[in-house]
Amino acid sequence: MELAVLDKSGKETGRKVSLDDQIFGIEPHQHAVYLEVKQYLAAQRQGTHKSKERSELSGSTRKLHRQKGTGGSRKGDIKNPLFRGGARVFGPRPRDYRFKLNKNLKRLAKKSAFSQKAKESNLKVLEDLSFDVPKTKDFIQVVKNLGLADKKALFVLGSANKFVYLSSRNLQEVKVLEYNEISSYDILKASEVILFEGSVDKIQENLRK
Repeated sequence: MELAVLDKSGKETGRKVSLDDQIFGIEPHQHAVYLEVKQYLAAQRQGTHKSKERSELSGSTRKLHRQKGTGGSRKGDIKNPLFRGGARVFGPRPRDYRFKLNKNLKRLAKKSAFSQKAKESNLKVLEDLSFDVPKTKDFIQVVKNLGLADKKALFVLGSANKFVYLSSRNLQEVKVLEYNEISSYDILKASEVILFEGSVDKIQENLRK
């Protein structure tokens, strides 16, 4: 598969990049994608939820009335979970929701996500940008030239580029990440994925391992 390289004005430069069909042209594996997206979202959870159980409530441990002979049900102390203001049975405790996935499965998930975008023609290659200073206005113009105004767009860098990142940071619909930071969730959430020219070989090398 070949894609034309676009310049910052949105026009073709005359160059083309070759995309490996084993990465950008496979049949998407939906379950692998599901697992990696689930892992990503689980890692975002704070896990700080907590409710007090019986031993943690303040209150008397006096038995409310004798066990037998009252005609009523048996009761313990006032912290009984059946009473209003009592403890909670098996309440939530602080925990870490993260879980591990096999590296090969995560690679398959990313290949599937890229292949899905390529299949939908929502994958573009842009020549590497260089800003002397952070300039959000210039980056907005690049986004408009690519026809991405009001669309969620993911830009993938081949290496750290502080000025490009800072230029895009205030744009709500745009996300800029390095090639080794992206997840299937980032790829699928974006309406369009734009690969900087310098990131293509690195992505392919990374996903061939």
